[in-house]
Amino acid sequence: METILIVDDDPGFCSLLETILRQEGYAVDAAASIAEARAAGERKSYHLVLSDLRLPDGEGLEILRHWKREMPEIPVVMITAFGTVASAVEAMKLGAADYLGKPLSSPDELRLVVRKALEHNRATRECEVLREQEAARFSCGDLIAGDPVMRPVVELVRRVAPTSATVLITGESGTGKEIVARCIHRNSPRSQRVFVPVNCSALAPALIESELFGHERGAFTGAVGQHAGRFERAHGGTLFLDEIGELDAGLQAKLLRVLQDKTFERVGGTRQISTDVRILAATNRDLKQSVAEGKFREDLYYRLNTFPINLPPLRERPSDIRRLARHFLERAARELGKPALSLSPEAENVLLAYAWPGNVRELENTMERVAILCDTVIEPDDLPMTSGGPTRPVLFKDIERQAIESALRENGGNRTHTAKQLGISLRTLQYRLKEYGIA
Repeated sequence: METILIVDDDPGFCSLLETILRQEGYAVDAAASIAEARAAGERKSYHLVLSDLRLPDGEGLEILRHWKREMPEIPVVMITAFGTVASAVEAMKLGAADYLGKPLSSPDELRLVVRKALEHNRATRECEVLREQEAARFSCGDLIAGDPVMRPVVELVRRVAPTSATVLITGESGTGKEIVARCIHRNSPRSQRVFVPVNCSALAPALIESELFGHERGAFTGAVGQHAGRFERAHGGTLFLDEIGELDAGLQAKLLRVLQDKTFERVGGTRQISTDVRILAATNRDLKQSVAEGKFREDLYYRLNTFPINLPPLRERPSDIRRLARHFLERAARELGKPALSLSPEAENVLLAYAWPGNVRELENTMERVAILCDTVIEPDDLPMTSGGPTRPVLFKDIERQAIESALRENGGNRTHTAKQLGISLRTLQYRLKEYGIA
């Protein structure tokens, strides 16, 4: 049974509302002031609040503000005998679910408004449950992407994963394109089937066609038997083509045919082989520029670029630098059988100041190196970039300000949680906020 709280200091009108609502099957409580309403809200949960705009100890808008602050999911309907356009607009701006004049034009007016507010609330709760269930199903264990600049990327991954769309993942070398591809596969209907990665730049041009499409016995010197290629092995699953911009014109044409017709032939063969494979491709090249230069087929580019995802470089994800460094350090220490290692605040500042031309891969390698060399706390002198290397053209204060702003965003502006995450006292954080003029 849904429970409604009426806040009104007019006993007769309050009794009328109670009678109408109880006849509709709702449980109803009443309060005559803001203080009584707040006390009732602390004792009990309500599905809807109806509040007069004029109360003995203040304005009913205080009820609205209180519920929006403490229980934002609960709808509040304002009722007043002093209904004006101005008060209605203010109430709706503050988040009122609806607005009723007093006296009521009819009992049906109240029934309709209450039913509408409760139905909207039910729909909102159901959507929230579905979002939570979807979030629980969506898992990318190796993808650390907490920085605000990565949130659109994660959302794109979440949306495209359940589909069969071809995805083109772009970004500098070392940004984690294969991790994103594996995340898409893991959250797709093909997750129980195989994920087959191919690095197109790591294979010799003479071998890559055979590696992708397979070959028949005697197709070329050394082909002593029939060989199934990656497309056959990935049947029913996902094929990840990394550095796809390295394919030559002939292979581009053959790949286009597979994407269009879902069929191919082994090298040296004539039999058509059907394939059911989802293609995820990646490149650190500007394929659009390659098309303009005649190095990459335009029709293949548009086939691959059905759903593009661009990964920002690590230097544009400052708050992820700290997370990733700790993650790689913990993993390296565990694999080496060492006790837990940690980074000093000064060492973290060095990591934040570094430009990371090798992106996440370079950071991973750096943490593995220091894990081997160090036994307790990592200091700036333990880091290879302190001996010289590319740094971002910013001062230390710029780095500190950026880290504070990023942590504030992550914690929804909560200063206590922000200070804890940054490893500083609340007083120090407040001093820094004032120093940098951060609101």
